[in-house]
Amino acid sequence: MSDVILPEKKKRKRSDIQRRRLQNFRANRRGFWSLWIFLGIFTLTLFAELIANDKPVFVSFDGGLYMPVFKTYTEVEFGGDFPTEADYRDPYVSELIEAKGWILWPLVPFSFNTIDTDAGVPAPAPPSARHWLGTDDQHRDVFARVLYGFRLSVVFGLTLTLASCFVGVAAGAVQGYFGGLTDLIFQRFIEIWTSIPSLYVLIIVAAMIKPTFTILLGILLLFSWIALVGVVRAEFLRGRNFDYVMAARALGVSNVTIMAKHILPNAMVATITFMPFLLNGSISTLTSLDFLGFGLPPDYPSLGELLRQGKNNLQAPWLGISSFLTIALLLSLLIFVGEAVRDAFDPRKAIA
Repeated sequence: MSDVILPEKKKRKRSDIQRRRLQNFRANRRGFWSLWIFLGIFTLTLFAELIANDKPVFVSFDGGLYMPVFKTYTEVEFGGDFPTEADYRDPYVSELIEAKGWILWPLVPFSFNTIDTDAGVPAPAPPSARHWLGTDDQHRDVFARVLYGFRLSVVFGLTLTLASCFVGVAAGAVQGYFGGLTDLIFQRFIEIWTSIPSLYVLIIVAAMIKPTFTILLGILLLFSWIALVGVVRAEFLRGRNFDYVMAARALGVSNVTIMAKHILPNAMVATITFMPFLLNGSISTLTSLDFLGFGLPPDYPSLGELLRQGKNNLQAPWLGISSFLTIALLLSLLIFVGEAVRDAFDPRKAIA
């Protein structure tokens, strides 16, 4: 009978803890609504190709339906002369299509790398009905670059944060659980590793090779995983001496199982609490590197690069204002979400 009651009590207690955490998170109204606003904007940017693109969403031609946003079609398929990809902005191609069908353009007919040669004003062009937030110094639509740049920043930050959490938690778990000489060697290694200036490493790498998305992510991962090692190590140092952990070890349970099932859930509380702030730091790092010119290549829709254009073109305030407000909104939302997550996992926080 007791074997049935105890698991039920344990399950009920876990459910009560999860319910309390959810209530604490909702009680922080600023963080709760910031999460929904952030998810709404990020979901919108996931469909950026359907909102801002220099290719039509749908093309109906001679009874057939085409989707140039997702598939490449040649000019010959629409009655043209060249077997290359159709330029739908070319009046000749547009007339061929509209003679036997219709074209449905996105809300903004410019992608992040589209150069508007028909703007009619010098670059950077001010906001207008054609370009809602104006253009940059290469006549690229600022709204499209902000839309794609927001998505790029969040995806980069999420990828770096998740990878850092995986490496940092694994390293901290090994340090804290085994302790002794293993912990001592790891601590000395971390002290040496943190003394390496990451910015100088990025400058050297940028001078040798072109820093693509993957290369920049890998370099930043080399230094970002250390942020979680301390808190996870402390949880494992504390948890390895608990009675149930020592009992499991005496019963012959493997170290991996003890670490994963008995100690890691407690350590994940601190990890999850830190994640929104790590995401914020990852996005800030990418923006800073792009602003300094050591980040992603210029053909990427970077918010930091747009911010640098605003600094270099003070006569075009829409560049700096657009990039600054986007970055400020993104980072503020993440900070508010992080505060709500911190309240949710705080055992001293109770709902009144």
